[in-house]
Amino acid sequence: MITWRPAAIVAAGTVLLALIGIVLGDTVSGGWLWLGAAILVTAVAILCAVDVLGAAPPRAMTLSRTGHQSLWLGDTGSVELVVRNGSDRPFIGRVRDAWVPSAGAYPTEQEVRVDPGRAVRVTTTLTPTRRGDRPAVRVTLRAYGPLRLAYRQTTRRAAEAMTPPWRLRVYPAFASRRILPEKVARLRILDGSVVTRGRGQGTEFDTLREYVIGDDVRSIDWRGSARRSDVVVRTWRPERDRRLVCVLDTGRTSAARIGDEPRLDAAMDAALLLASVAARADDRVDLLAVDTTVRASVTNVDKRTLLWRLVTAMAPLEPALVETDFGLVAGEVLRRERKRALVVLFTALEPGALGDGLLPVLPQLAAKHKIVVAAVHDPALSRLAQVRPDAGPDEVYAAASAQRTLAERERVAAALRHHGVEVVDAPADVFASRVTDHYLALKSTGRL
Repeated sequence: MITWRPAAIVAAGTVLLALIGIVLGDTVSGGWLWLGAAILVTAVAILCAVDVLGAAPPRAMTLSRTGHQSLWLGDTGSVELVVRNGSDRPFIGRVRDAWVPSAGAYPTEQEVRVDPGRAVRVTTTLTPTRRGDRPAVRVTLRAYGPLRLAYRQTTRRAAEAMTPPWRLRVYPAFASRRILPEKVARLRILDGSVVTRGRGQGTEFDTLREYVIGDDVRSIDWRGSARRSDVVVRTWRPERDRRLVCVLDTGRTSAARIGDEPRLDAAMDAALLLASVAARADDRVDLLAVDTTVRASVTNVDKRTLLWRLVTAMAPLEPALVETDFGLVAGEVLRRERKRALVVLFTALEPGALGDGLLPVLPQLAAKHKIVVAAVHDPALSRLAQVRPDAGPDEVYAAASAQRTLAERERVAAALRHHGVEVVDAPADVFASRVTDHYLALKSTGRL
């Protein structure tokens, strides 16, 4: 294939011949001008053919990759493409490393020179805009000849065969990680690692220690004091070794966008914060993602690898445009958890989804486990429900629709509470914090 240069040479030569014909006039016949143009085109064609033969064969190149294989959503990484020249001619040309658009690859095309037997590294910066697996698509090589009049380029099939496979796994954005130290500090207060005034909020007896000024006198152990001939008080700690099951609803309601992210992503963020705090409290954390089938499952994981296992399982999850089978959810939880557990169901407070699906199976699930339904809502809905005095008909209609939606959510929440289910309904910006606070409140009162 040829570049733009042969066409430019032919065009310039044609213009030059035309000028010669105008200047010389009748002394030069038109046949000689046409002959000159034919010679010019033939010469350029021969040069292009020679140039193609002088270009390095792209099939002689070998490709490999190194670099990041995983990133958090919002972070930036890089992948290096190693181009090795196995021919006896230098490779001078362009390398186009194409990725899926959501990988945020830049630059996609670069000029390189690879001497025979040598290798160069082509670096591509990746800033993914979606979580999940972001694959490399195709590497296309274009080798120019010495005169850069023509080039050789790999065909689509050859390029796909030469492209080294690479898949970047993008973990869900753990935005609430910034408030993790605050939640861990509250947990330390509960378990007595931080000295506080009073009896503390734990529910399990821990140890005896000497009385200090400021301790609640109701915590004094009189029998222990008599045995030691000193005043000692009881210390308490929260319940440990409890079971927590985070259930992600990946059905159609999880595809709705709350603010600038899908509801499923907001649920993942809250589940990661909750799991991180629960692991530090020595509770066992399991994960279940379900719609009409089990999409992901994480069980019996050591707390040191829990976060990594969770984000790895969550990364490829996508909302399915189907109604969630809550009968399957109940069956899986009851089958997997023989002992009493805290089940946090991340779903939407929608009458159609919960009224027809979850409420019929709640009695058997609530009889065995403690159930919390965590739902995120868009704060814009509350603002929309407020009507200004000078509002027009369109604004009044929109406010009435928003109020009706809020009323339906409240009716669903009331029906769930009637069955002994606790509901956490919070806007997206504080959703993760509210869910974790609810867990800490349950733990402090011994209701897990």
